[in-house]
Amino acid sequence: MSLFDVSALFIIMIMLAAIPSTSVALVVARSATMNLANGVAVSMGIMLGDLIFVVLAILGLTALSELMGGFFLAVKVAAGVYLIWFGINLIRSRATNLTCKYSSTGGGLPASFLAGLFVTLGDIKAIIFYASLFPAFVDISALTLLDIAIILFITVATVGGVKLAYAFAATKVMTMGREFGAENKVRLASGALMVGAGTYLIART
Repeated sequence: MSLFDVSALFIIMIMLAAIPSTSVALVVARSATMNLANGVAVSMGIMLGDLIFVVLAILGLTALSELMGGFFLAVKVAAGVYLIWFGINLIRSRATNLTCKYSSTGGGLPASFLAGLFVTLGDIKAIIFYASLFPAFVDISALTLLDIAIILFITVATVGGVKLAYAFAATKVMTMGREFGAENKVRLASGALMVGAGTYLIART
């Protein structure tokens, strides 16, 4: 992976991790209604879920590349189209406040961790997203252990970092997203990045 690819992947993933979503709502609610430790536990569960999807996506893409050879180019084009479609939907969507849905959930730290993990694993579309995103920045046929380590580090830094930031902020501001008024701006910026990534992926094939 080049420095440009690493930087672009980092920026895209940190923007997407910041989009108000079910996982963000869960982090905010557990942090604000219980305590910071529970918000951190949820964040760790979410991060583990994303790491599982990342590994599955990488292994699946590697096997696909080896089995399908030249036909994998068509798969990469389809992945690019999916990213563009995903980005357009982000741009067109409106943010919704999901926090109240999780504000009354109970349990301790293990429950918070498992809640974060299961919310993430329940989003099967995540593996499709990762399988579409990585070909834009990684030559799957020449994937190295260093590339995998970089991708895993980026996942931990972006997903874990952003969710922890939400957890810390939510202990002071329950309606953080609404107070900042940033939901739709983040969606717009992230959607534009997705469209750009999809276009870039198709252009590289």
